[in-house]
Amino acid sequence: MLTLEKAQALIADTVTEEHLKIHALNVSYAMGAMAEHFGESVEYWQAIGLLHDYDYEAYPEEHLQHTEAPLLAAGVAPEDVRAILSHGYGILNDVKPETPMEKSLFTVDELTGIIQACARMRPRGIRDLEVKSFMKKFKDKKFAAKCDRALILQGCELLGMELQQVAAICIEGMRVHAAEIGLYGTDE
Repeated sequence: MLTLEKAQALIADTVTEEHLKIHALNVSYAMGAMAEHFGESVEYWQAIGLLHDYDYEAYPEEHLQHTEAPLLAAGVAPEDVRAILSHGYGILNDVKPETPMEKSLFTVDELTGIIQACARMRPRGIRDLEVKSFMKKFKDKKFAAKCDRALILQGCELLGMELQQVAAICIEGMRVHAAEIGLYGTDE
């Protein structure tokens, strides 16, 4: 089972750009919250989330094609590598998300981008972001336009959950770490 410490060590050399580090943390914290929802290991799911874009910085046009071999060589279990690969289902590969962890990663990868964008627009950042405000921005296709809403909805369907429920879980998971992920806002 992948540990958070091992995931941090593995991405230290491959994820160096600040915005990619923040994205990895956003996904990690959202995954931790999803793990809690499913009664699973928070640290384990966070580790998978943290490592999900292992090869993206070096190979943005070949994302996930340079993930499996180096992670397996580093001692990451095949099922953990599979979980990471599954977030590219239907876009970058045919590794279908099967487990609640894989389905969660598939969903929250894009979802956290919209949550982050929403929080950045608010004076108090994510600290007072409500699902209602998120949903308003989610419906505006011009807002955070690069985030694939159809993929998010497909993920929610795979999870058997409503978008509002998944968003609420992820917002709460990210809120705890607001300062670390740059979404604290101001005190005004």
